[in-house]
Amino acid sequence: MSARNRELLALIPASLLLTAGFAAIFIQRSDVLSNVSLTYGAIFLGLCFAGHLVIRFTLPNADPYLFPLCAVLACFGLVVVYRIDDTLARDQAQWFVIGLILFVITIVALRDFRVLERYRYTIAFAGLALLLLPRVPGIGQQVNGAYLGIKLGPVAFQPAEFGKIAIVIFLAAYLRDTRQVLVQGSRRFLGITIPPLKHFGPLLVVWGAAMFMLVFIRDLGSSLMYFGAFLALLYVATNRFSFVLIGLLLFAGGAYFFATTVGHVQERIDIWLDPFKDYHGSGYQIANGLFSMADGGLFGQGLGVALLNLPSGAPLIPAPQTDMIFAVIVNDLGLAGGCGLIAVYLLIAQRGFKIATLAHDSFSKLLATGLTAVMALQVFVIIGGVTRVIPLTGVTLPFVSYGGSSVMANFILLALLLVISDRARTP
Repeated sequence: MSARNRELLALIPASLLLTAGFAAIFIQRSDVLSNVSLTYGAIFLGLCFAGHLVIRFTLPNADPYLFPLCAVLACFGLVVVYRIDDTLARDQAQWFVIGLILFVITIVALRDFRVLERYRYTIAFAGLALLLLPRVPGIGQQVNGAYLGIKLGPVAFQPAEFGKIAIVIFLAAYLRDTRQVLVQGSRRFLGITIPPLKHFGPLLVVWGAAMFMLVFIRDLGSSLMYFGAFLALLYVATNRFSFVLIGLLLFAGGAYFFATTVGHVQERIDIWLDPFKDYHGSGYQIANGLFSMADGGLFGQGLGVALLNLPSGAPLIPAPQTDMIFAVIVNDLGLAGGCGLIAVYLLIAQRGFKIATLAHDSFSKLLATGLTAVMALQVFVIIGGVTRVIPLTGVTLPFVSYGGSSVMANFILLALLLVISDRARTP
């Protein structure tokens, strides 16, 4: 069976999953099995089929599993957001369609994605501008102490979602040219390879940028996501684990310093260490998220059954459609459902890194590695925050959390990975 036929067949279970999810919610709400769930499933399959046709005719050798896996994630997102709020689900469906359109535009416009190398500095400047926009007076939005969004009239979005792609493209192009310089003249000290100080500049610059983000936009998770992607690219470019180790030590030292000197960062750390200390205040969200996941047990309460609101009407979990959507999924579907969702992300990461290993040129390898790493780290940051592995941050769960910026940016990221894979898998 050809790769494209495998992709097409894999889209059918994803559509059936969406149909079953909506059917379960309708039964739970009104004890009636509505045929509307079949309509939703058919529309979703039709949209995915349109995306599949574009891939079939423009990228015949692209990876056959990435698009269906992302379709499964989109199913999770649409069903769970609908279970939380019908209106938000309609908005999410619209963003899903717009994301597919951007997906198609990216594939058609960037068939030769290597053109991005020529504009590396322009792309880097655009990426930095996007990251700094939330701090611009008048349009920047502060949410839970962090500056992540902007609002222009009725339109609000998170520019960092697009900034992450721009930064990865720049780093891939930059390290492609300088990887040999970083390795040449390195010395070993106590078994650790240390590059000359003049060649150590890029690591220090990116470390400084991560620390600047930590203080300026007040978000530890975004800093960790960007710096982690840089370290992944640095390791692939130089094959020196010592560079990664030095980078981790630098980040840990900077994070500790700012956690003890910057009030907002220190507050996030305190909530992470003991969310029950101020349960009715700043620790309310993370503590109730933990209670919600524990209530799900092994197989969950059932889709649409778990409690979302208190008898007073107040939400049991603040922002359940964005930051805490993983807690809602685990409450409804249990540990099994949560692990299943994580398994889908792991499969996407595996396919992304396999594309990097198959790529023929350095820029393709680095770009595929960076795009995959930044997505995997984003998943780790948000799930790790909800489960109290790391402090909770404001990033979204790719393709699942409510938010147009996240959906559109991740569709562009997916399109770039498919374009790279088509070139890598072409005989």
